[in-house]
Amino acid sequence: MSLTLARLQQLKRQAGAASPVQEAAARPGIPSLEDLRRHLRRRAPSLAPVPFASAHDRHVPGVEIAPGLRLVETRLPFAPPQEWIDGRFDRRDALDSGRLMFFDTETTGLAGGSGTRAFMIGAADWFDGALRVRQLLITTTAGEAAMLDTFRQWLRPDTVLVSYNGKCYDAPLLATRFRLNRMGMPLAELAHVDLLYPTRRRYRGRWENCRLATIERRALNVVREDDLPGSEAPAAWLSYLRGGSAHNLRRVLAHNDRDVATLAELLLHLSQLSAREAETLATPLPAGEA
Repeated sequence: MSLTLARLQQLKRQAGAASPVQEAAARPGIPSLEDLRRHLRRRAPSLAPVPFASAHDRHVPGVEIAPGLRLVETRLPFAPPQEWIDGRFDRRDALDSGRLMFFDTETTGLAGGSGTRAFMIGAADWFDGALRVRQLLITTTAGEAAMLDTFRQWLRPDTVLVSYNGKCYDAPLLATRFRLNRMGMPLAELAHVDLLYPTRRRYRGRWENCRLATIERRALNVVREDDLPGSEAPAAWLSYLRGGSAHNLRRVLAHNDRDVATLAELLLHLSQLSAREAETLATPLPAGEA
């Protein structure tokens, strides 16, 4: 048999043989070819087909108020019990409820520094008998200046900022971004109530930690459902920027919305506890119990 004829017979045998994928699919425990292909795609994502852009869920709530900037606004039927709120929980006098601005940011990282930016600012205030929650979300990096300028316009000289660890994280980060965008320092002169410190004074050592989610669950009896952890927020935004689904970005909006609403609830909770304790101390003991 010539070399050429032997080679042709070998190629014929190979052509009639089952491929490795077909052989694997025929083995017990692997129901079908499609199951195996799905398994291979999981092992090698680069081999998976790239879905069309139309298959992505790109819907982001709110309205576009500037190129690359969206505003989401909601109202919660939650009004302060009175105009002036007892501020002794934070070693202050009474707080004017109409001047309070609860705020929280979602950022590209937790390390801070000039490389970290806020891609979302959530702010809440009591307005017209309800808690008004406004969220600014940038859908392109070019929208940052417009976001900062809009947030600056919400502030007044007598605004009192309210945050949770905002003195150490959110406010300095925003100050850096304002400075890099040559917009001055609008937060520097404002009073700032950081609820982390009075919360720590009251609850440190009582529960496992003083994270906002823990205090929300333990002190306010609020349990979130399908809440996206804050640590996953940067990936959700970056994925959207790269053309991915907006599903997790909407979950970031929901998480941020709940955070700023919780700040209002926590402030009232701490205020009521400190006022009650002050009244107890001021109440004279009945005769014979002194």
